[in-house]
Amino acid sequence: MNNMLAKKQIILQVLGMLILLICQLHAHAQQKPPKPISVYFNPAEGLRFGAFFQSPSGGTITINPSGSRIVTGGVIEADMGYAYAPANFEITAEPGTLISIVNGPDVVLNGSNGGSMTLHIGTSAPTSPLITTAIPPIQTSVKVGGTLTVGSPVANPSGYYTGSFIVTFMQN
Repeated sequence: MNNMLAKKQIILQVLGMLILLICQLHAHAQQKPPKPISVYFNPAEGLRFGAFFQSPSGGTITINPSGSRIVTGGVIEADMGYAYAPANFEITAEPGTLISIVNGPDVVLNGSNGGSMTLHIGTSAPTSPLITTAIPPIQTSVKVGGTLTVGSPVANPSGYYTGSFIVTFMQN
């Protein structure tokens, strides 16, 4: 009888150890809370439309996130040494962070010699929503384009047109 009792105790101990081992193999830890993202913008890397001429009918100029420029209507591209480029934002975030980009409303740009034009914020590259892959301190670059609506030379005399627009980066 003692021999049988001893065998049962050993079997129970082994089973208890196996159950404990199995429980340890399936244990999960809670992931770290996400770190807030940081977005940096250098005004020197703002949305730029370059130089152009317009006819009495006006038209549009679109800067794509890729950096290409497209004109429509009576707008004529001019190569006068003025750069055109999308706005560039740099994001610092943990790899795997999901970020959505929300554009603000259209804005009015005021001219240095009078007049105003309307700016519509365009798409981004990478497109929204995006998942970051860079490991800090390396940043994820996001380019944002836009479309400028240009009127006649009387409504929009030559000069510099400036203004501010809103782009919101939301960590999901």
